Amino acid sequence: MQKLKNYINGELTEPVSQAYMDNYNPAKGEVYSLIPDSDERDVQKAVDAAKAAFPIWSGFSNEERSELLLKISQLIEKNLDRLAEAESLDNGKPVWLARKVDIPRAASNFHFFATAIEHFASESHIMGSEVVNYTLRKPIGVAGCISPWNLPLYLFTWKIAPALAAGNCVVAKPSEVTPMTAYLLSELCIEAGLPKGVLNIVHGYGNKVGAAIISNPDIPLISFTGGTKTGAEIAKTAAPMFKKLSLELGGKNPNIIFADCDFEEAMKTTLRSSFTNQGEICLCGSRIYIEKSIYEKFRDELVKRTRAMKVSYPTDPEAKLGAIVSEAHKDKILSYIELAQEEGGKILCGGKQIHLEGEYKNGWYIEPTVIEGLDHLCRTNQEEIFGPVVTLHAFETEEDVIEYANSTTYGLSATIWTQNLSKAHRVAAQVKSGIIWINCWLVRDLRTPFGGMKNSGVGREGGWEALRFFTEAKNVCVRL
Repeated sequence: MQKLKNYINGELTEPVSQAYMDNYNPAKGEVYSLIPDSDERDVQKAVDAAKAAFPIWSGFSNEERSELLLKISQLIEKNLDRLAEAESLDNGKPVWLARKVDIPRAASNFHFFATAIEHFASESHIMGSEVVNYTLRKPIGVAGCISPWNLPLYLFTWKIAPALAAGNCVVAKPSEVTPMTAYLLSELCIEAGLPKGVLNIVHGYGNKVGAAIISNPDIPLISFTGGTKTGAEIAKTAAPMFKKLSLELGGKNPNIIFADCDFEEAMKTTLRSSFTNQGEICLCGSRIYIEKSIYEKFRDELVKRTRAMKVSYPTDPEAKLGAIVSEAHKDKILSYIELAQEEGGKILCGGKQIHLEGEYKNGWYIEPTVIEGLDHLCRTNQEEIFGPVVTLHAFETEEDVIEYANSTTYGLSATIWTQNLSKAHRVAAQVKSGIIWINCWLVRDLRTPFGGMKNSGVGREGGWEALRFFTEAKNVCVRL
């Protein structure tokens, strides 16, 4: 059975403890590889390597760093099929989805920031004719990057690429649930000739590796994507140490559908925004608000199309949904479906675990589920489920739906469907979410700021926002 290794100081190494933990294939519900059970000793080795490499890496010109990051981007593209198959095997998502979205986006992340750093500019301010202020932005040192399991390589590179481009060295922890593509990225970094210690990848549990990264005094900035509860724990440790923090956390996103929408486009995209990646995307719309005059028509068509979606093993080219990432997460989703029924919800379709045949009989699959009849303030509509479960609600006025949309503690994204441009802008301005899509979903320009309001996070990623986060600003005032 394959044993993954940490990537520390440019080499693939075993954990200090020599201990490993099981890595599961969700589609079959069985162990298929072993992950280093690392601890604070491995993290310290990674930090020492990163500190030693920082003077060299930060001394490279932007063009030199860009060239190396572009090599990594090209190697990801070259290994597209291999990485997509590994991502699917590790995560449970359909192979076609990993090949179309996850891996190309990982390559794009490296490419985007490799080129962006060459155009990263600072400000200057003239005071009369005698004084000039200008801003220097310098890399900070060792960045701690911790990423989630739902879009493993996609979000791992979303953090690593800007940190490296800005001149920092990195100690990174991928999710212990989906470590495989981060391990394969280690091999590609070696092949690309990335200098030793510039990027270090330490595998293991959050309460060991993640906690050691967050509390290490030689890591002055932390970028984390994951659950809101974990983000709060990170802040408790990091804030008193005055570390820079970027926290991209949970979501309970509203999908607002007005009667004047393009019905077919809204329907097709709502299916995608509800169930893509088994609903395991922080940007999925899980609360669907439909204007009363078209509620029944939209509901009936959505249920019809949801029933037709095929749940299957990830290598099935016809699979619309694959396996849930872990048995524990599968049980959590099913518990929320049970809760919804206890709260008075009616399951219109789905709601059950699926048992496939043959070698996939023990895999973790759930039917895409549509529920109606719930109060907008009930737990099912307030708490993040992070699975293929959506609730439907009718609304009458703009004021009502804005109240419903803003009723949760989250504020990551929202989707608005209307052909009335004034209404679209009016509602978008009042919905408290960091990202608003109008008549589309998951259209991403990497130059734009990405992040949430309220309990959905602190700070913004993407574009110049990311490069600003991974640098320290210094004002220089010169009297001429």
